[in-house]
Amino acid sequence: MNEVKKIARDVLRIPVKIGNCYLVGNRNEWVLLDAGTEGNHDKIHKIAEEQFGAGARPEAIVLTHGHFDHAGSAGALAKHWRVPIYAHRLELPYLTGRAKYPPPDPTVGGFMANMIRFVPNKAYDYSAFMRELQLNEAPGMTEWEIYETPGHTPGHVSFFRRTDRVLLAGDAFCTVDQASAYSMIRMKPEVSLPPTYYTIDWEAAYDSVARLAELEPDVIGAGHGEPMFGTPARQGLRQLAREWPQPEKGRYVNQPARADDNGLVYIPPPAPDPVKWITVGVATASMIGAGVLWKRSRAA
Repeated sequence: MNEVKKIARDVLRIPVKIGNCYLVGNRNEWVLLDAGTEGNHDKIHKIAEEQFGAGARPEAIVLTHGHFDHAGSAGALAKHWRVPIYAHRLELPYLTGRAKYPPPDPTVGGFMANMIRFVPNKAYDYSAFMRELQLNEAPGMTEWEIYETPGHTPGHVSFFRRTDRVLLAGDAFCTVDQASAYSMIRMKPEVSLPPTYYTIDWEAAYDSVARLAELEPDVIGAGHGEPMFGTPARQGLRQLAREWPQPEKGRYVNQPARADDNGLVYIPPPAPDPVKWITVGVATASMIGAGVLWKRSRAA
């Protein structure tokens, strides 16, 4: 579980803390698909050289989207390898310092949604390396079809190789239930919703999953969770599209955020967040209690 693993011909999954990235290709031509959180560049570089030889350098770094857990190490690796980073045009504002993604939504509930309260909504400026991903073909990925799969982010993309039906889905959906702490610990493979706390358009997210389900993939490599294969992969993705158990409440559930080539144009107002005020109350009470104890100690 959670190990470096060849999941298909010329596709190596690399776990990077809370997510996955992928080496796609062979010694003659390869790319890095997604780059994990910051601080993973040495690990990824080392594994790439073990796979492709000392001094190996990709054609490019290709991003499914620009969230911190997929793009965090992209800049350091692009600088080291001296290669460009490609992303959909609607992702470029968030990767060139022009805009920040909409804030995460902990009010959707669930384990990871509550944990996201403690993670900054960080933006990156990789202007020197960024290039627009053309949808007809990604550099170094001549066998792969590119699918626009918005919803989680405005310009999210997924990749499909039709010859052996391999789907690299980014965060269009997960293969672990991030709402459950138990599932996150066990990392049991199961096709699940995209990361709920950062999904900004639920209607578009559903449409994207429904399109991917029609591909009937034999191999699934997602941004979060273990790879899935064969009947469980196909049936799980069809079931997700059929049942679509999206959150019933949350900031973006009834009103999506809207974006264009320059970044955000509309963000719905925050949803009520009772947990936030409970957290604030506990912190305030703790500070008051600490102050009382300090005064008593001074008076003693």
